[in-house]
Amino acid sequence: MASASLGEELSCSICLSLYTEPVTLTCGHSFCRDCIVTVLETQKASGKVYSCPECRREYPKRPLLRKNRKLSNIVDNFTAMQQEKPEVQCTFCVDAPVPAVKTCQHCETSMCDKHLTAHNKTVDHMLVEPTSSFIRKKCSIHKKLLEYYCSEDSTFLCVSCCLVGTHKGHQVELLEEASQKKKKELKGVLKKMAPKRGINEERIQSLQDHKRKAQEKAADEKKRVTALFEDIRRQLEVHEMKVLNEITRQEEQISQSVSDLIQDLETQGGDLSRKMARIEKMCNMTDPITVLLDPKSDTADQDMEEPSVPGLDNFLILLELKKSINELITQMESKVDSCLLKKADLLLDAKTAHDLLDLSDDYRTASASETSYYRPHSQKRFITFPQVMSTQSFSSGRHYWEVEVSDYGEWDFGVSYPSIEREGEESGIGDNNKSWSFRRNDDELFAYHDYSEIMSLKPQSTCRRLGIYLDYEAGRLSFYQVDDAFSHLHTFTATFTEPLHAAFYVNYGGWVEILP
Repeated sequence: MASASLGEELSCSICLSLYTEPVTLTCGHSFCRDCIVTVLETQKASGKVYSCPECRREYPKRPLLRKNRKLSNIVDNFTAMQQEKPEVQCTFCVDAPVPAVKTCQHCETSMCDKHLTAHNKTVDHMLVEPTSSFIRKKCSIHKKLLEYYCSEDSTFLCVSCCLVGTHKGHQVELLEEASQKKKKELKGVLKKMAPKRGINEERIQSLQDHKRKAQEKAADEKKRVTALFEDIRRQLEVHEMKVLNEITRQEEQISQSVSDLIQDLETQGGDLSRKMARIEKMCNMTDPITVLLDPKSDTADQDMEEPSVPGLDNFLILLELKKSINELITQMESKVDSCLLKKADLLLDAKTAHDLLDLSDDYRTASASETSYYRPHSQKRFITFPQVMSTQSFSSGRHYWEVEVSDYGEWDFGVSYPSIEREGEESGIGDNNKSWSFRRNDDELFAYHDYSEIMSLKPQSTCRRLGIYLDYEAGRLSFYQVDDAFSHLHTFTATFTEPLHAAFYVNYGGWVEILP
């Protein structure tokens, strides 16, 4: 009995259930947050003054709802205690507890199968699922069975509430009728939700397919990078052997030349020693005639020649070889530069997309559309050309991303400042000093900046997969073809002064996809 009494005190007078997120009005009465909000919204819609459903106190403005934390904690503790109690027992089986199968709202008793049969033979009362709490079924004011529902105040009523009190004259209906009406509304809501659930399931399937494709592409990318590095290592090994063999050959050649030079110098040294001894001997002679008549004394200094250095040319060859090796290393470093970078994860910004652009659900693909989407007006949206920018921007660091493009139609891709014009002839990507682009037109590739063609290229094979590398601090923007082999197409150099967004243009059936 004490538990039932406490349950009554902890029940909302609107829904007659235990409080859920209880809030309190300034008059002191508490209600479930959703219950009182529904009542206040109903009063607002009907043009009535705001009032408390319990004491009918009126408020000139919508009353503030203060969360009753203490009451919420008490309800939580009471609920935990109730969950620990055993199931509802039959009221009449006093000798041995027997689980009840139904509860009579009128008699406020719970019955097992045996006593339920006897009860049904004598009276025709409303039976519900077994419960030990009857407060939810009775009016908190008149303590009578709740049989009606007031749609104006969104509350349950007994017979006395309908005849006297504040609900007199209100439009009321039987609980069963109100319940059926509510079920009908819920079925309508459910019917509307069903297609949305189907769309949601399709999107989930699409994302799962996208995830699978991303994993497959990642596996292919790993294989490509592995093969690239294996090729680089193989080339380095070949060049290493060439360089080592050339150094060994030059060393042997120079060593032999130096040995020959040393032998020649040693021979000349012996000759000089003999000539010096003869000259010293002549200097010690006292007979002037003998000294003057010596024929070899005048040519002694003519026999001394400056020795040549045959290895000098070989050293010059080594210097040229070192230069070629450095050039090879620089070339390979630029080749693997993009592979060492983590790819930027870019998504298209729908707020910038032109009305004639079709964006995929994952916001990675932009396709030319023949019909307009009539998107909401936005200051960021492109008006003149079918273009779109990425949500992400780069204001520092080094970044790399790849795109797959159509082999038909027109497309541009590159980078742009966020301050680029959205309307007019100068709003095209590459057609101003705030964007840089690489575009396809009539099977030719063009690099554009500030409405000027920087470079044109007619590739021997179709370009379907392209990469872009950005070094913001260095002011470097490079484009690569990465279909089968990694090859450099063009590099812009500039001093960037604003954050850079990836930017795309597609037309005449073309499309561009950002690869994950």
